[in-house]
Amino acid sequence: MDLRIFTEPQQGATYDTLLAVAKATEDLGFDAFFRSDHYLRMGTVDGLPGPTDAWITLAGLARETKRIRLGTLMTAGTFRLPGVLAIQVAQVDQMSGGRVELGLGAGWFEEEHKAYGIPFPKEKFARLEEQLEIVTGLWATDPGKTFDFHGTYYDLTDSPALPKPAQRKIPVLVGGHGPSRTPRLAAKYADEFNMPFGSVEDSERQFGRVRAAAAEAGRGDELTYSNALVVCVGRDDAEVARRAAAIGREVDELKLNGLAGSPSEVVDKIGRYAEAGSSRIYLQVLDLDDLDHLELISAQVQSQLP
Repeated sequence: MDLRIFTEPQQGATYDTLLAVAKATEDLGFDAFFRSDHYLRMGTVDGLPGPTDAWITLAGLARETKRIRLGTLMTAGTFRLPGVLAIQVAQVDQMSGGRVELGLGAGWFEEEHKAYGIPFPKEKFARLEEQLEIVTGLWATDPGKTFDFHGTYYDLTDSPALPKPAQRKIPVLVGGHGPSRTPRLAAKYADEFNMPFGSVEDSERQFGRVRAAAAEAGRGDELTYSNALVVCVGRDDAEVARRAAAIGREVDELKLNGLAGSPSEVVDKIGRYAEAGSSRIYLQVLDLDDLDHLELISAQVQSQLP
């Protein structure tokens, strides 16, 4: 079971804070540092000092880390043109020495689009399918050849399909709860399917849908299946309660909907997700100043996992 650290910087974080978390992620033996792609805070937090851009952040971290994978859950398809996104991600992959992964989603948070003047189209899912085809197609085009795409929303003619990533293939993540179109997209374009904030039972059901779609598409069982879950671990009940209060959540709710409690409780629940088919967990860490939390998870959770 891989454990990855997943941050939500729109809730309030500077680049220096994210760098400290990324370096702790690397030093403590976690597999990867991922971040969300949002420009507006959610809930009652003030979000200060304001948003940071996902791919600018990852470009900086690419030069300041050495081992960990770097990526997004999920880059909003509404934020960037697919040709531009392919260039950005390939460049950051080069900057990292081939450690980048791209989670790409349709985009859903209408308020942030209004706040920053970003168009919020109605037909987001159909656009996402074209974006996935374009981004993966540009990267897969042989050097010296050109890429063309003529779709409903995007039109590319004689693209040199450059630059190329450092990796032979950048892993692409698709995720979500949708029962039909999402599994189909994952089966066609993804290397990994991510189930965000779902129960063990819902994850097992959705993983089954994706496997069925992959089989129908003629793919073997090569997809990675993962979960994203909020994490709140403490050595005792008081420490769990303190960490829950720091992120404005209730302990019982966190235990129900995430990975919360003592290290042994969290290890047990991760085991249930593993039985459902998950081999990777993105730990949503909401208090980015609490690096002791990461140390505890590394020492007493990660160390107990197979």
